[in-house]
Amino acid sequence: MSPQRVVCALLALLAVQLHAVHAEDPYLFFTWNVSYGKIAPLGVPQKVIMINGQFPGPRINCSSNNNIVINVFNNLDEPFLLSWHGIQHRKNSWMDGVPGTNCPILPGKNFTYHWQPKDQIGSYYYFPSLGMQKAAGGYGGIRINSRLLIPVPFDPPSDDYHVLIGDWYTKSHKDLARLLDSGRSIARPAGILINGKSGKNADGKVDAPLFTMKAGKVYRYRVCNVGIRTSLNFRIQGHKMKLVEMDGSHTMQNVYESLDVHVGQCYSVLVTADKKPMDYYMVVSTRFMKEVQTAKAVIHYAGSNTPPSKVLPKVPTGWGWSLNQWRSFRWNLSASAARPNPQGSYHYGQINITRTIKLVNQRTKVGGKVRYAINGVSHVDTKTPLKLAEYFGIAEKTFEYNVIGDVPSAARVPAKISPNVINTEFRTFVEIVFENPEKAIQSYHLDGYSFFAAGMGPGTWTPQSRRTYNLLDTVSRHTIQVYPKSWTAIMLTFDNAGIWNLCSESWDRRHLGQQLYVSVISPACSLRDEYDIPTNALRCGNVLDLPLPPPYINN
Repeated sequence: MSPQRVVCALLALLAVQLHAVHAEDPYLFFTWNVSYGKIAPLGVPQKVIMINGQFPGPRINCSSNNNIVINVFNNLDEPFLLSWHGIQHRKNSWMDGVPGTNCPILPGKNFTYHWQPKDQIGSYYYFPSLGMQKAAGGYGGIRINSRLLIPVPFDPPSDDYHVLIGDWYTKSHKDLARLLDSGRSIARPAGILINGKSGKNADGKVDAPLFTMKAGKVYRYRVCNVGIRTSLNFRIQGHKMKLVEMDGSHTMQNVYESLDVHVGQCYSVLVTADKKPMDYYMVVSTRFMKEVQTAKAVIHYAGSNTPPSKVLPKVPTGWGWSLNQWRSFRWNLSASAARPNPQGSYHYGQINITRTIKLVNQRTKVGGKVRYAINGVSHVDTKTPLKLAEYFGIAEKTFEYNVIGDVPSAARVPAKISPNVINTEFRTFVEIVFENPEKAIQSYHLDGYSFFAAGMGPGTWTPQSRRTYNLLDTVSRHTIQVYPKSWTAIMLTFDNAGIWNLCSESWDRRHLGQQLYVSVISPACSLRDEYDIPTNALRCGNVLDLPLPPPYINN
């Protein structure tokens, strides 16, 4: 048993267990059956992952702090896990649903997730986290409403639509994984989907309208890029969009003609149906590719019989335009978050940085095959999930902490394939710099947290780059882009105990090692900081038959 668990055991024996009765937040219960289905969104019949026979899967419509209980039955012929993109799982990395925290749900088995969107609002999604399963679907939207009496900085819309956009491949997820594992590329996507459709059905005819608006009304569109590697530009023919929320934070309500939505990001816009009553195209196009791919969906004005114009709004070019758009995004400091206090009550720019971690992505070869690495280490998952190994006191038999340093090695050494886990001290304020020396855009996501993307710029980051930071009102979010041959700096307090995945949102790069895990341990061994392992937790690997460690103390 690890020294930390011994201390926890002693504290547990000495502690007086005090049990208080509290009114619980409302519960929402779901039963999801995960299975294969055959569809042809790009005209080519292919096998996809469906939930309850739906592609995309069912939308979760809940409110802040609701208890979400989802019993997932795996009817596939392979292990399966769902992860909840952007949900912070406060004190509860047990429900994060990634290989570093959870044993997979085996074929023919089930597992019940139980999580709360604690003090969260906004637009999110869920997806399969194992292998390349995300390329086969299995994803769906999550809408978290503000609680009653918590003011929202805009009037309720007439309707609220989730728009899941993403690149799409006609090769199966297993074929894509085999290509990558053999050292080959998965190449460019076959097309773009909007809520599982490309704009034309299997007969080549235009799809029925996806959305309906009534003249004079205002509508909310929650747009999430659920794809596996491609940044996308989103726009609506003839209409302006008022940005109101981004990755769970209310924003200043700037108006845009189009928005770049990078992989893993979610935006909410308000659209007023104030144009001539006819149908209009919602348009999604690829960014930063030599050949632009575009998908369309019809927005129908109620009572109209006029088809949309064939003239589509143009897609922006270059990443300089995209960088300038990012610079225009601002946090709404006067709006309430999920709690009565304003979002801007957290003065991140006034906190002393205790540690700077510089992470550099790398395309490399190991054994003649392409791998992707961070600071020279290409991550590989362990048979025993990292969180379970740490909790049961066998971390040293499973992985090594801090294989990488806070800065990449200056020497050119071959990349190493290894579990990539770093420690951070609980409740410290840390700066993380992502540096991208490659020609391809990067997108990174951190589970368990939101962070402040304080700065971006071309070239190599230096301490002088901090002079360009926005230290007042950059948007708090969970996924951020890093432009080619550029850097991005984020800041956050590591106050959510657990093990959390920091990964590339380019799924081919993630599959081949461009990810790591951050271990955040509370020294108090207290239920105040982290929940004990759930009673229904799946076990695998080296913890299969181990006795449970002593519970955390309740203080």
